[in-house]
Amino acid sequence: MHGLANPARFLRLARWLLPVTLVPGLVLSLGALAWGLALAPPDHLMGVTVKILFIHVPCVWLGMAGWSTIAMASLAELVWRHPLAGVAARAAAVPGAVFTALGLITGSIWGRPTWGTWWVWDGRLTSFLILLFLYFGYIALADAAQRDAAGGGSAGRIPAIFGLVGAINIPIINRSVVWWNSLHQPASLTLGKSAIDGTYLWPLLIAALGFSLIFGAVVLARMRMLLAQVQTEARLRRKALG
Repeated sequence: MHGLANPARFLRLARWLLPVTLVPGLVLSLGALAWGLALAPPDHLMGVTVKILFIHVPCVWLGMAGWSTIAMASLAELVWRHPLAGVAARAAAVPGAVFTALGLITGSIWGRPTWGTWWVWDGRLTSFLILLFLYFGYIALADAAQRDAAGGGSAGRIPAIFGLVGAINIPIINRSVVWWNSLHQPASLTLGKSAIDGTYLWPLLIAALGFSLIFGAVVLARMRMLLAQVQTEARLRRKALG
């Protein structure tokens, strides 16, 4: 891990990894969506609305995975002071927020014919909405800390602390359908067990893998962009002082 602490070494690796993750991610995602949307039969209870799960479920998983990435990177920044940890956390925030928003939107579209309403203040939905607000808060804090650092300030640890504290919401989202009486269905896919028929399970897993690769590619691309921005700001400061 510390071998990647050198930005130049990381950038060389990221330049190679970016197409390796993005291209297979797009192929797998599009193939899985075509398979699930065009070939999977309607469910006997939910009809054709069941097909939205091929988008909804991966988006929800990646919304939570995005914040888990922020939390782990924040821990590495605070404890081990890894020089790229803060960059990784910032890079994961925007795609994580986008997947969280897509999860909420697709969930509402799914809920309208299933529950008869676009939204209910259900434990799962409410905690996931809170996750979106946490993303907004983190992005604002990280941007403010970046501006403060450019001006010679020392507010860089605040977003990392916020990233760790916000991780409390992840197990709440995961266990909300167990802890509270919920309209949302219980988990259909758990470690070593699935209540989803194979007709839907395989395209769902492939879509989740494809979306995850796209997420990874976007994080790598954003890390490259953020590092370039930091290097540019450092050069400008040196010119201003010299």
